[in-house]
Order: sequence, then C-alpha cells, then structure tokens
Amino acid sequence: MKINKVGIIGAGKMGTGIAEVCAVAGFAVHLIDLDDDILKQSVEAVADGIARRVDREKLSSGQRKEVLDRITTGTSYDGLRNVHLAIEAAFEDEEVKKAILKQVCEVLPAEAIITTNTSSISITRLAAQTDRPGRFMGTHFMNPVPKMELVELIRGIATDEDTYHTLQDFMVSIGKVPISAEDFPAFIVHRILLPMINEAVYTLYEGVGSVESIDTAMRLGTHHPMGPLELADFIGLDTCLRVMHTLHEGLADSKYRPCPLLVKYVEAGWLGRKTGRGFYDYSGDRPIPTR
Repeated sequence: MKINKVGIIGAGKMGTGIAEVCAVAGFAVHLIDLDDDILKQSVEAVADGIARRVDREKLSSGQRKEVLDRITTGTSYDGLRNVHLAIEAAFEDEEVKKAILKQVCEVLPAEAIITTNTSSISITRLAAQTDRPGRFMGTHFMNPVPKMELVELIRGIATDEDTYHTLQDFMVSIGKVPISAEDFPAFIVHRILLPMINEAVYTLYEGVGSVESIDTAMRLGTHHPMGPLELADFIGLDTCLRVMHTLHEGLADSKYRPCPLLVKYVEAGWLGRKTGRGFYDYSGDRPIPTR
C-alpha cells in the first residue's frame, strides 16, 4: 500500500514533531487532539520549526507555506477516515492508548496501518486491542523528533512482514533511520538509557555526588551531550519512572528497581522542565541544581 496521508493522534511534543517531519517530507497530515488550544499550539510549534529550517536554508521561504498547508487538525476521529497510516502518539499510559486504538479502528479504512509511538509498552498487547494486529507496529520516534534521526520499529507477534517493510520504507522517506527492535520491555534505546539515568539518581540518592558533579562527570568524562539528570528533566521524571516500572515488572529483575528518590520527585510533582522543577530549578535565568 502506498502511504499518502498520515493521521496522528496526540498533539503533544512527540505528535507535533512527527507531524512536522511528515509534512516536510511531502505527506498530507491530519493531527487530532481533544483540545483545540493544544492543536493551535502544536501548529504554531510546527510553524516555528519550519521557520528555523528556512533560516538554516534547509527549506525555501516558498516551501514554508506549502508544508504548513499539508497539515489539518481536528478534535474528532472522523478526520482519520481517509488516512493510510495512523500514528498514535498519546500520553505513555497503556489504558489511554488501548482506549484510543479501539476508537481509531472504528473509523480507519480497512487497509490502513496503525502504529504506536510507545517507548516501553508491549506492542503485542496493544495490537490485540485492534481489529488488525497484522497491520499494527510500534514506531518509537526519539525526542525531539525533528532533530533525532532514529526510529525503533517494533513488531508484535502478529505483525505482517509487508507491514514492517512498508513502515521501514516510510521512515526512510521522512528522513529517519529505522532499526528493528524486539517486543521486550522498553525495546533498545530505553532498555539501555533509562537504567543509566536511574543509576545516576541512585548515585545522587546515596550521596556519591551532587547533581552538578554527576552531570559534569558524564558530560566531560564520557562526552555525553547532556548529563543523565539533566536528560531526565528533559524527558520528564514521570516518564522515566514509568519506564523503570515497566522494566522492573516486565523483566522481574531487581536491577531495574526505580530509585526511591526518583519516586519522591514524581510524588512531589517535580517532573523536570515541563513543571519548572526537577533535578534542576528552571525558574531563573539558568537552571540551578535542586540538590
């Protein structure tokens, strides 16, 4: 099946980024969310991203309008009736995603493919909520989507090979590098990355180093572009905790036990950049460590 139109469910940071790269690559995009204000903010964020591409001479000023004109929005699933690929990019909550997938199946064309942008949830379990497990896959985009090249492609147990190859070709067409990951908790990137972040939180919790010393050590000692605690704030501490719970429960190994300090920060509502406070306080001109 040739993909010409893409539907994206969820206009948060990830859905917005996916909409931008698809529209830039020439695909018609229909973006849906429950809130008109969120959709407006999402389109404005795409416009800002396109403007930066024009400034860097990656796009011409004439192409800017063409790209934005490819994006339509709505608050109803009815807008997905003529899409060839539906990408669910909602909040990382299994019950939320299952409810969305059931509703999406009611309006999608029979031949359409569905994917989920989950970073840790079982693809096989989510596929079982749909009427087309053979045409269902995980497509885990990295954050921020317009800048990060990688997409993890995750088959469920029932995923057809044609579905995999169609999505592999699609990812290449939007400028991404697809890799294959098996349907195990957190897949590849978060299976490696989140335990590292969790261990950094343990290092802080046990008093081995301060926030600043831990992040400086990893930036200068291993040339990571961000320290692990700074990165945790960027991802969102609630997301980090959720992935660690998924790993701990799914693999039944104590090495994935979430650090109690991470739990406390989430309980306090200190979720990182999005709430203005996490391992750093973002209320001033520059981030200040909170420990």
